[in-house]
Amino acid sequence: MSLSVQNIWLIPALPLVAAAITALLPRGARRLASALAIGALALSFLLSCGALVTALADPAAHAVANFAWFDLGATAVRLGWLLDPLTAFMCVMVTFVGTLIFVFSTGYMAEDANAKQFFCFLSLFAAAMLGLIVANSLLLLFVSWELVGLASYLLIGFWFHKPAAAAAAKKAFITTRIGDLGFLLGLVWLYDARGTLLLFDGGAGILELTSLHVLSSTLVGGGLAASTAIGLLLFCGAAGKSGQFPLHVWLPDAMEGPTPVSALIHAATMVAAGVFLMARVYPLMAVDQVLSGVPVHALTIVAFIGAITALLGACIAVAQNDLKRVLAFSTVSQLGYMMLAIGVGSWVAAIFHLLTHAFFKALLFLGAGSVIHAVHHEQDMRQLGGLRGKMKVTFLTFAVGMMALSGVPFLFSGFWSKEGILHAAHAWDVSHLPFYIGLAAVVLTAFYMTRLVFEVFFGQPRSPAAEHAHESPAALTVPLVLLAIGAVALGFLGTPAWPWLQAKLLGETEVHGHPIFGEGTGLMMLSILLVGAGLALGWWLYGRKLRTTATARDPLEVAVPGVFAALAARLGFDELYAATLFRVNDAVAFLADFLDRWVWAGVVRGLAALGRWVGVMNLDTDEQIINGGFDRTSAAVRTSGRAYSRAQTGDAHGYLLTIAVGFVVLVVLLVIGGAR
Repeated sequence: MSLSVQNIWLIPALPLVAAAITALLPRGARRLASALAIGALALSFLLSCGALVTALADPAAHAVANFAWFDLGATAVRLGWLLDPLTAFMCVMVTFVGTLIFVFSTGYMAEDANAKQFFCFLSLFAAAMLGLIVANSLLLLFVSWELVGLASYLLIGFWFHKPAAAAAAKKAFITTRIGDLGFLLGLVWLYDARGTLLLFDGGAGILELTSLHVLSSTLVGGGLAASTAIGLLLFCGAAGKSGQFPLHVWLPDAMEGPTPVSALIHAATMVAAGVFLMARVYPLMAVDQVLSGVPVHALTIVAFIGAITALLGACIAVAQNDLKRVLAFSTVSQLGYMMLAIGVGSWVAAIFHLLTHAFFKALLFLGAGSVIHAVHHEQDMRQLGGLRGKMKVTFLTFAVGMMALSGVPFLFSGFWSKEGILHAAHAWDVSHLPFYIGLAAVVLTAFYMTRLVFEVFFGQPRSPAAEHAHESPAALTVPLVLLAIGAVALGFLGTPAWPWLQAKLLGETEVHGHPIFGEGTGLMMLSILLVGAGLALGWWLYGRKLRTTATARDPLEVAVPGVFAALAARLGFDELYAATLFRVNDAVAFLADFLDRWVWAGVVRGLAALGRWVGVMNLDTDEQIINGGFDRTSAAVRTSGRAYSRAQTGDAHGYLLTIAVGFVVLVVLLVIGGAR
């Protein structure tokens, strides 16, 4: 079965239709809503497999289907669909992992009164993510990008009756909007510079050679090329969505949503969107290096931000006691690895790690959800313990995810994808500092995951909830088993001996491997030793002497209390932002309110008073002077007219009498005058 690019829109359309229908269903239609959501995404998975077959037939091609959306003056705003190996692999991963998460949700949300609405939001989320992936236009990608943000807000705050969930939803929405502002500015700049936002358009797309030459040769100040500046603006959006420093603070708080939401956001969808965006626009990010051979400012910044994020997330994870927060900071760290890979020039290694991470991190979150479901929503690891024998399937599958994330060789996919990133960082000729930071994060990752497993699954139950725990139903455990298989099998598609996945992503028809123990063996052995050191340190502190009570102090806290307290407090980033950015925001809001209430409103009130005074003066002038003078003149004329009209009686005898009297008077006057 194959799927042409003209029909690829069906992949996001199916869950979108499911979301629309579910929104119209009555509140109690949970079973129908879940069936619609799972069925639509499962069909999208089959279509994605067909799209993958089409893409792999010619992996070097970028099949597009562009169309006019609406006319804008003499031009038209055009959108389009894109099918290539990157699109196809991402669609297969999102739909497969998403379907398993949807199935898991049927068991996890079985008792929730609003489960129908939950599946509506899940379908909207999946549709938006898939629309983002298949877009051949940055405008369409941005629209889907914002819909992902909306759906994540709805899902993180799904239990809105909990103040923490409502606050986490707002925090995620606002923080990611900060990054999205940079993304939007980059889009506007791109459209102004090239008149299009299509990625590929017969040679005129923004990722094609003509546009790349123009953007890289246009300087915007300080010797900075337009391509670099625009790339950094796009990276702002990616940093927000993918929880990169310093916009990472929203991602751990997203744990307040139901656990399937955590798996969906932190594994296959939202956080992967930023990495996918950077991989998609990589030609724009790297064009300066390709054309001139000089280090690329944009990619250099991406590499260092990724390295800092990888280490920061790993450090904070070692001191968290909430089961899901450990995994959340682990996601922050792994996303940092992916950005590091893109920054050092290996977007293929980033996507390989994105795909493997989707499987083992979804496995870990769903495994955590299985535990939380069994212990009546207890998430504090100090209150758990002893679950290994009570929840054997959950434990075994969780252990697979733990070893994949830790990079245990050679069976687990995380080892191979992590090695690809470390080798790319080691070969980066700009700086080796990100490579060394990545090595430090390797030790910490193995350490905090070992700590988590011993705290949750080993020892004796430390609470009544843990004491009475039992294995989860099949709706929860079957997805765990399938994800565990994927967490192992996917790695063999990208080993150095057979780098099939990397070759297809690069558009190569032939796969050229090399011996695993050849060039780079020393680096691989160093990585393995560091993983072993992290596992051994975790066992030494947490496995050798298991916690016996929930109130016992953490061994790491006993060893380094100050460091542990700082890491447990997440290095105070939230407090720092509250003391700086939030206060600045409050001050600006106060100033805006003052200006609006007293200055601008005062000006408006003054202008209104002036208008009223002018109106009164105009009224007085019109009524008293103009109208009054005219009325008085008219009255005088009327009085004179009346007096004069009295003489005009129309009686001829009267007129003759008047003439006679006048004549007599005249004669008398003449006689008197003559006598004198």
